[in-house]
Amino acid sequence: MPNLKQHYRENVVPALMKEFNYANPMQAPRIAKVVINIGVGEALDNAKALDGAVDDLTKIAGQKPVITKAKTSIASFKLREGRAIGVKVDLRGERMWSLLDRLINLALPRTRDFRGISANGFDGRGNFTLGLREQLIFPEIEYDKIDKVRGMEISIVTTARTDEEGRRLLALLGMPFREN
Repeated sequence: MPNLKQHYRENVVPALMKEFNYANPMQAPRIAKVVINIGVGEALDNAKALDGAVDDLTKIAGQKPVITKAKTSIASFKLREGRAIGVKVDLRGERMWSLLDRLINLALPRTRDFRGISANGFDGRGNFTLGLREQLIFPEIEYDKIDKVRGMEISIVTTARTDEEGRRLLALLGMPFREN
């Protein structure tokens, strides 16, 4: 199969133009960026927990993540403003296409009992967020070398104006949505 970016240009854009009656190929929705976020709640008690998340995300994304800090203090969670509580990375360009290709064709099918992903993760503006329970589904992560199984959130930000356009864009790219 050709790479995902080439597939998008040659097959997805013409299909979207025909389906939504766009006059110009630039009107077709495209993927602006992919954001991967890992919340590390135990970083409050164990400062080393953040290092494992940084290593995992660096292997998956191919670039160094930034450490996210708490915006507000929440006493019931023993959380103070400014404490490191997670890591995230924004991917654009070739790294973004590479990650999407691996996610759709390698990682998601490796999930146990996989029957497709729910299409309920759209936000109303064509952006899609997918929650994963473990980082092990990515081929770059070696089972013996991880310290803990971590979940993550993958947000796919598109230029689509509606959820319908965003869902169709991702479906044409090969995102395995399940029939609800």
